[in-house]
Amino acid sequence: MTNPLLATADLPSYAAIRAEHVEPAIDRLLAENRAAIERLLAANTDYSWENLIRPLEDLEDRLSKAWSPVNHLHSVQDSEELRTAYNACLPKLSAYYTALGQHQGLYRAYHQIATGPEYDRLDAAQRKVIDDALRDFRLSGIALPAEQQARFQAIQQELSQLNAKFSENVLDATQAWTKPISDEAQLAGLPESARALARQAAQQRELSGWLLTLELPSYLPVLNYADHRELRRELYDAYCTRASDQGPNAGRWDNGPVMERILALRHELAQLLGFRDYTEYSLATKMADSPQQVLDFLSDLARRARPQAQRELDELRDFAREQFGVEQLEVWDIGYYSEKLRQHRYQLSQEELRPYFPVNRVLSGLFAVAQRLFGVTIRPVEGVEVWHPDVRVYQIVDAAGSQRGQFYLDLFARQHKRGGAWMDGCLARRWTPAGVRLPAAYLVCNFTPPVGDDPALLTHSEVLTMFHEFGHGLHHLLTQVNYSPVAGVHGVEWDAVELPSQFLENWCWSREALALLAEHYRTGEPLPEELYQRMLAAKHFQAGIFMVRQLEFGLFDFRLHREYDPARGGRVQEVLETVRQQVAVIVPPPSNRFAHAFTHIFAGGYAAGYYSYKWAEVLSADAFSAFEENGIFDAATGARFRGSILEVGGSRPALSSFVEFRGREPQIEPLLRANGIAA
Repeated sequence: MTNPLLATADLPSYAAIRAEHVEPAIDRLLAENRAAIERLLAANTDYSWENLIRPLEDLEDRLSKAWSPVNHLHSVQDSEELRTAYNACLPKLSAYYTALGQHQGLYRAYHQIATGPEYDRLDAAQRKVIDDALRDFRLSGIALPAEQQARFQAIQQELSQLNAKFSENVLDATQAWTKPISDEAQLAGLPESARALARQAAQQRELSGWLLTLELPSYLPVLNYADHRELRRELYDAYCTRASDQGPNAGRWDNGPVMERILALRHELAQLLGFRDYTEYSLATKMADSPQQVLDFLSDLARRARPQAQRELDELRDFAREQFGVEQLEVWDIGYYSEKLRQHRYQLSQEELRPYFPVNRVLSGLFAVAQRLFGVTIRPVEGVEVWHPDVRVYQIVDAAGSQRGQFYLDLFARQHKRGGAWMDGCLARRWTPAGVRLPAAYLVCNFTPPVGDDPALLTHSEVLTMFHEFGHGLHHLLTQVNYSPVAGVHGVEWDAVELPSQFLENWCWSREALALLAEHYRTGEPLPEELYQRMLAAKHFQAGIFMVRQLEFGLFDFRLHREYDPARGGRVQEVLETVRQQVAVIVPPPSNRFAHAFTHIFAGGYAAGYYSYKWAEVLSADAFSAFEENGIFDAATGARFRGSILEVGGSRPALSSFVEFRGREPQIEPLLRANGIAA
């Protein structure tokens, strides 16, 4: 039987991939790679880019091409069989990469190149590849004695499995809970789009009436619009206790022990390498210089934003009491009365905007924005195998007519698909003997799917999300770097990787850009000027509350890893409560178990790094201010951003790229201004 994961074609054959292909393919590639690496080292004593680093990149690319579609399918089309195969491979991959990071022969070969005459003849991107590799050897325990290296490897293997378990628990807990509704009166207040989705969800499960779930397209409309207060409370309780010891499925997928073990292992790993704690280990690959700098940065933003957030919450409480007689505003009331206040103050709701953002019009507008800014054209590609009928494929072509890359677009929420939105690399750009292999990316969202005969209609918030993920995609796809370890998003410091994504969101507020992407799905009417002005007036509505919420996440993550004490454990809820006392204005009930579903830090790449969203937002707001100065679609400024930021990827420090574009180091004032917060 031919294994599709071992095929030489660049793009995966999704129609052919089965769970039984996964482990045999990975086993074979790991064995072949190990043997090939030993042959490379034995064949040379005078190492160079051509006889060592390029062949190593070939080996890594072959393994990545097999694992990338498996990892992707685990996120977007999970099944018991695939999950079993995926989890069986995690410790094998972890052992392989840790062994490479601790391979003395490889380390000596890289060190020989770095200290030899060839190093100065290499270009800057090649030198960055070598410098990053030497750093990663140190972070993999190359200097540890054998016994500690073995412990490091065991920790990494266990962490890879625990991270996957955390994510699977959240997915299972999210999808296990549903709320059948037989009396439509319980759905009073819900917009028709949400009712239609609930009706469609029931029909798909062969049920009568309506079905509510904890997937965001179902959950958020209930919290924001349902008049039935007890229904809001019930969904809030189910959502905010997922994968925990609380709530309707208490203990069934409890991530509490998983979190404790993850934190203990991360702390032990950091100390093995000589770091005080995991925050210091995390920052070894980021822009920030020290843990104290991060804590000061977050605390300073909180100090500036919290007074405004408190005023906003006080206004909301007063409004709910005076207009609706609500004496005690509970957390499951906040979204509901915030929408009432937004409507009262600005005569605007997200649902009023939804008809103006049919998904195809938004996509064509997004592509037009990219063309005007960066001189690229996005075209659909037919005949590429995909994993679900909803998935579309596009290519990016530059002004000279050259293809730059292609991407898969998977927009809608469905069963067996992880929640949230993300961009991930399918292929990295790299040089091959046959020519430059172009990059490919996955862009994944969880929007409300089409209902009935209507197209999918997006909220403005979902439009922002689409622009955000597309910004990541452009960063990965427009790179001109031909060495995969530093091409696209690879090699970019984690606290700078959000710069292009947050940057692109700004065009969702531009009148010129909205003319390209907003059009009523029935009448073809453009977004009326009067409605646009109401949007602008409401732009900073509760910006303080949103800001301190993000700062709460960032501080909780960082302090959780900074203050870990082996004698006392992670103290997850205790640290969270302490942070909330410092920065939060909205205090949830004691049963809230937010951390148990915080996949960013327990199953993603943001451990001791969630602050990166705010750190990068300083960069993105300041970068956008150049367009505010020169014109929202100024071609010269767009070309500079493309050349200074997008095309160089991780081939140099992110600060160098920013300074080249902006002409100076970043300033915080544009961020405060963009959020409507006084400097």
